Amino acid sequence: MIHTTIKEQIKQAMINKDAFKLTVLRGVLAAFMNEIVAKKTTDEFLGDEEALAIIRRLVKQRKDSIEQFTKGGRPELAEEEEKELKVLEEYLPQMMSKEEVMKVVEEKKATAGEIDKSKLGQFIGTVMKELKGKADGALVKEVVEEMFS
Repeated sequence: MIHTTIKEQIKQAMINKDAFKLTVLRGVLAAFMNEIVAKKTTDEFLGDEEALAIIRRLVKQRKDSIEQFTKGGRPELAEEEEKELKVLEEYLPQMMSKEEVMKVVEEKKATAGEIDKSKLGQFIGTVMKELKGKADGALVKEVVEEMFS
């Protein structure tokens, strides 16, 4: 379970006196706890699907921050966010390559038949559900738009 792994990694970061990693992992654990409280559940730990969703959300926040700090001329803050991003990405599963995404999109296209350009968003959503977070949404959108252009 990812939740228990994070807790163990926090202990290891304390032992190794890795203050940076400790701070990032405590933030992840806090996000997990917030989710548990928000769900009003008696569970002590989140399931892997929920934990991955939270980590993906944190990764997206870091990427957005990096973009904003870079645009705002604050490279030192962008660099800090990039370091945090690297720590968070350690807990995400390996993302699919563009070629693998193309295969899935081609299979879906074959089963879906003719797709109207106005329905591309729905098609992308269907592909994303199929991939269940194994591929970046921007990559999926890019591949679908290439195939239908």
